[in-house]
Amino acid sequence: MPSPKGKLKAKYSDDEGTRDGPSWTEAEEEEERAGLLDQHRKRTPKPASLIAPSIEAESWTERIRRLGTQTYSGKSRTIPFNPPGAFFFNLYFLAVAVSQFVPALRIGLLMTYVAPLAFVLVITIGKEAHDDYLRRQRDSIANSTRYQILDWSSSNHSANPLSNSHHASTVSQIQGETIPSTTLLPIKTIPSAQIRVGDILLLDKNMRVPADLVLLRTSDQASGSCFIRTDQLDGETDWKLKLALEFTQNLADGDAGLLALDGLSSIDDDHRLASNVNNGQGKKNDHTTRLEVYADKPIMDIHTFNGTLLIHSRQSVGAGVGGGGRSAEEEPAENRHPNLGDDLDPVRDSIDDIEINSIHEILPHHSASSPTSTETSKVPITSENVLWANTVLAAGQAVGLVIYTGTETRAVMNTSYPKTKTSLLDIEINQLAKILCIVTFTLSVALVALNGFRGPWWIYVVRFLILFSSIIPISLRVNLDMGKTVYAHQIENDPEIPGTIVRTSTLPEELGRIEYLLSDKTGTLTQNEMELKKLHMGTMAYGLDSMDEVALQLATAFGENAPDPLGHPAGSGLPTASLLATRGRRDMSSRVKDVILGLGLCHNVTPVINDDGSVTYQASSPDEVAIVAYTESVGLKVRSAGDLPVHVGVEADGDHHPGEADGEVTFYQKGADAVMAKIVQSNDWLEEECDNMSREGLRTLVMAKKKLSNEAYHRFTRRYLSARVDMGADDRQEAIQRVVSEELENNLELLGVTGVEDKLQEDVKSTLELLRNAGLKIWMLTGDKIETATCIAISSKLVSRGQYIHQVSKLEGPEKVQKELEFLQQKQDCCLVIDGGSLASCLSYFESEFIEVTTKLPVVVACRCSPTQKAEIAMLIRRYTQKRVCCIGDGGNDVSMIQAADVGVGIVGKEGKQASLAADFSINQFSFLTKLLLWHGRNSYKRSAKLAQFVIHRGLIISVIQAVFSSVLYFAPVAIYQGWLMMVPFPPLCTYFSPAYGYATCYTMAPVFSLVLDQDVNEDVALLYPELYKELTKGGVIMILSLILFENEFLNIVSISFTSLILTELLMA
Repeated sequence: MPSPKGKLKAKYSDDEGTRDGPSWTEAEEEEERAGLLDQHRKRTPKPASLIAPSIEAESWTERIRRLGTQTYSGKSRTIPFNPPGAFFFNLYFLAVAVSQFVPALRIGLLMTYVAPLAFVLVITIGKEAHDDYLRRQRDSIANSTRYQILDWSSSNHSANPLSNSHHASTVSQIQGETIPSTTLLPIKTIPSAQIRVGDILLLDKNMRVPADLVLLRTSDQASGSCFIRTDQLDGETDWKLKLALEFTQNLADGDAGLLALDGLSSIDDDHRLASNVNNGQGKKNDHTTRLEVYADKPIMDIHTFNGTLLIHSRQSVGAGVGGGGRSAEEEPAENRHPNLGDDLDPVRDSIDDIEINSIHEILPHHSASSPTSTETSKVPITSENVLWANTVLAAGQAVGLVIYTGTETRAVMNTSYPKTKTSLLDIEINQLAKILCIVTFTLSVALVALNGFRGPWWIYVVRFLILFSSIIPISLRVNLDMGKTVYAHQIENDPEIPGTIVRTSTLPEELGRIEYLLSDKTGTLTQNEMELKKLHMGTMAYGLDSMDEVALQLATAFGENAPDPLGHPAGSGLPTASLLATRGRRDMSSRVKDVILGLGLCHNVTPVINDDGSVTYQASSPDEVAIVAYTESVGLKVRSAGDLPVHVGVEADGDHHPGEADGEVTFYQKGADAVMAKIVQSNDWLEEECDNMSREGLRTLVMAKKKLSNEAYHRFTRRYLSARVDMGADDRQEAIQRVVSEELENNLELLGVTGVEDKLQEDVKSTLELLRNAGLKIWMLTGDKIETATCIAISSKLVSRGQYIHQVSKLEGPEKVQKELEFLQQKQDCCLVIDGGSLASCLSYFESEFIEVTTKLPVVVACRCSPTQKAEIAMLIRRYTQKRVCCIGDGGNDVSMIQAADVGVGIVGKEGKQASLAADFSINQFSFLTKLLLWHGRNSYKRSAKLAQFVIHRGLIISVIQAVFSSVLYFAPVAIYQGWLMMVPFPPLCTYFSPAYGYATCYTMAPVFSLVLDQDVNEDVALLYPELYKELTKGGVIMILSLILFENEFLNIVSISFTSLILTELLMA
């Protein structure tokens, strides 16, 4: 009888059904899940983008497997460059150059018109090619980074040769009746570009995660946790806690050889891992476990992952070869894995509408000759069990199973390519070029008409068009691009605004045209450095000056001999309760204990022990760190994260943590007052105290609890676990939220309210005043409530002294919206404060009218705004006003707003770099905006405008001289400047040919570059009189009339004209 074989397999589905590698047992093994897969095939469309091949299907999946995890960020795969917009911009000059190949149209030397075009294209393409080369170099480095994987495809296995399939390799191949005690699993090192779905990767500290992985095992044996840095994925600088699957983390030492981490830091290509495959000497293993990982189709959301780990436990019934066995039903409960306990009973065998990307199986050997009994359990795989690509393992070591690679990873799917932004100056110049083109054609036809339409007059028209082509100078775009480079260099090297980065070098001139500034509040106007200032519990309030009293109350409540509510040993070193004398103080101490304990539990803060023994806190929000720091200061210190039996995380509503003590379960919840007010018991002080704290500029959070009986807790646990593995639900998170709302989030006991202060950034008041004097209309868009936002607006001087503040909240219906708009039309000097719901109503009923009215107001404060609303406001202002809009923010929720603006400015803040990386300009603090706009923006715009006028004037004068010369020669289309004079593109060639050669470029090179460095006023004057910025917003610097009337450029025209006449006389002599 042939020996049965256990295999690591990859299973996938396509339109033709489900394919898999060689069977790991007999036919009945496939029948075991036939119903599941058949049901899946009937209901779910099968994606064709599934990777993970097996032997039988290797050719079918070869194309997909070649994708791997290779990174490519270049702009073209076929040529090393792809200059954007070059064809459209140079179409006119290309037509002129091509015309010179026609003998009847040729004027002078062919190179006279070909060389300038070639020069411009070489400069443009060369720049793009250089940038693309640098991108390819970075890609090459990323793709060649080497990683260690378990080598399932090794064919020279020392003890038991493995299969030659990369994803269908055997864990053990039993030859004859001799059963070796271990199976050696080799490890090999490969470049990241060769990583495929189904590979098991070994990661060490500070290694970049090359693909999306399911976390199987970590070096933290107790908790199975590890920390990752996600700043390159979501921009957040805090560390994220990830947990390995409990089943694979808790494998016995013998079975865990597959995923062993021992010696990981010093593994080389020859290192091999050992895995036990038997339960005793001379006996075959009579218990087998097959694991299947189900993953849904790739999506963009990095906070959501729906997957399931199927655990098929097979136990031999009766005696088999080498020993007897018991069925799964006969196995003692204490010997079963904790994941297979009674809590999972209600959710066994229920899987619906899943999208199978890959199913990976680890199958130890079992005896095929013995009757068997199989038990299947399901364990949910959530986002906390997954490591996304481009994150970095911050601490510890980890082993993971690759589930998505290449374009299916969350990192690639979330890589957005924002719309290319074009400055208003470029748009105006393009419009002007169209007018000049019409002028050129009109002038050409007029000269031919004056001579009469005789002979091949159409050829004469074309020749005149070529002669007057200098009216639209080909060097204009090159000169402007060189100027932009100089402006970007000046901005980045300004010592007064250190750390400023120009990420979009085509927009410096836009900084001088801003009329609307849309700003975030937290982290932008404020420092995002939080400190808990007040703790209110209805009848008692504590501030920073009464921390000793809180510590005393907390010490009294716990008592020296009181049991720890989390089940830790008594005696935490806190003071005893000997100072209490009355029952009333004991009651107050109990209330303080509940609040502080809830604050100490309801958070996502992770304490990290540094090399020097100090402890730092990592969290997704500074609010959380401030609260934990407060609890530590009064005597309750966070020891570690993840010690609670169940952690229910529903971020939209706050933090949930149950703590079990004295035979019952206490559920603690912390959240925003707007949410908590709906689920706490009736009270008469919550709304009032939240409003009072908001008026003081404090951010409020509400603390509540609920006691659950053991029966209620177990009922919730069963429903919660069932919802977590319910892959049939359209939204697993929605199913979980429904369970939490029905079982926990109702009739909570209100404990207290915290007030956290966020300090203003440095020089915010003076910055806002200068910008307002410069003519900018400022909007503050925030997610905070009206009271807090109003307080910050007043304290930051965003609202002027004595200015009327008009608040609009809970506005519904078109009649009320129309009434408010009519009031605002009569009150144009007030500050509007509006909440998110009212804003949505206004935009829904009277979109254009609302924007028309509010854009005339000096200040608008929008509260409770979602990221989508922020971006929508920016786009609507641009659409209806046709004015330049600048958006500034520091968090991930500001990215959409920043990308929707004409100019996006990101601040490197406490919440990460996501806004900074997505912005056109990155600064370190809000006050840098003053110099960025009033000095660098103003100079960049005025310089580029003068530069454009100078170059266009130069072409006009040359064309006028040509027209006069042709008129003298009876309107003959003959060039006045012969040979190389108009061709030489850069100064070195000027000295080679002749000082007179290349006049249009060489002689006027110095004036062009002098304009790039021109300053009409010094920096101190520009910042002292911000009103100078207003003239630029009128857009009159580059208007067509300024070219026709010459008012400010008369001196340039005179100098060019007389110099041209002198040179003409010299050449004609």
